[in-house]
Amino acid sequence: MRWKGQRKSTRIDDRRGKGGVVRGGAKLSGGMIIIALIYAVVTGQNPMSLLGSIMQQGGGSSQQQVQIPKKQSAQEQENADFSSVIFASTEDIWQQVFAKSGQQYQVPTMVLFDGQVQSRCGVNSEAVGPFYCPGDNTVYLSLGFFKQLERMGAPGDFARAYVIGHEVGHHIQNITGTASQVRKWQQESGSKTKVNQLSVLMELQADCLAGVWAHHANQQQNMLEPGDVEEGLRAAASIGDDTIQQRAGRRVNVEGFTHGSSEQRVKWLKRGLQTGNYDSCNTFSEGA
Repeated sequence: MRWKGQRKSTRIDDRRGKGGVVRGGAKLSGGMIIIALIYAVVTGQNPMSLLGSIMQQGGGSSQQQVQIPKKQSAQEQENADFSSVIFASTEDIWQQVFAKSGQQYQVPTMVLFDGQVQSRCGVNSEAVGPFYCPGDNTVYLSLGFFKQLERMGAPGDFARAYVIGHEVGHHIQNITGTASQVRKWQQESGSKTKVNQLSVLMELQADCLAGVWAHHANQQQNMLEPGDVEEGLRAAASIGDDTIQQRAGRRVNVEGFTHGSSEQRVKWLKRGLQTGNYDSCNTFSEGA
C-alpha cells in the first residue's frame, strides 16, 4: 500500500508499554520493578506477564496499576505509524460518505495497546484480538495481532488495513443504530442459533464496510498497489469461522459461526471493494 507520507490521525491513544492492572495479594517491591524493567529491555516484551505471575503467587485480591515503559522496535513503530495513517484515511473517507447523505460522521478514537487494556467494555487481553467498544466509541488494536495474521497466512499491508477498516465498520454500525437494533433482535430471539446468525450478519456487514472504505481510499488517495486486494481477501478467508475451526482440529459447526465462513467474508469484503456503496452492505436484507 502507498501509505507513507500521508496524514496520520490525531485521535490515536498510544498506551503501549504503559502496563495494566496486575491482580494478587503480594506487594511489588523495588527489586521486582527493576527485574521487570530489565526483562522489558532485554526481551522487548511487555513485562506484565512476569509481574502478574509474581502477584498471583502472593494470593489475595488486591490490584495495583503498574506503569513500565517498553522499548519499541523500529518495526513496531512503523506498524503504529501505518495504523495511524489507515485510521486517518477512514476518518476522511467516512466523513465524505456521510456528508453526501446529509449526515455528520462521529469520528471514533483508536487505542494502541499491549498486554491488556481497560475500556468501558471491561478489561481485555491482547489475546482477544482487535475489538470495538460501543461504550466509548473506540477501536482497540494490539499491534501484535499483525504477527498473528501472518501466522494465519495473511501477511501484507492491506490485510492489516482491512482489520482496522472492519473495526471502524463496527463503529459505523454503532452510530447508525444498526448495532442497537441487532442487540434488540438477539435479546428477543430466545435462540442461541438465531443470536449467532445475527452476529454473523453484523460481522459480514463490517467486512463490506471495510471494502467500501478501501474502494474510496484507492480512488482518492491512490493507496492500493497490485496484489493488495488479494492480500485483503486472503485475510478475510483466513479468519472465517470454518477455517478457524478446521485449524483448531475441530469439525465445522455452522450453527456455531459468529463471524461467517471464509467464503462469506471474502464475498462481502469484495462487495464493498467493487461497489464503494454503503447501501450495498445490507446483509440483513440479503442474508449471508
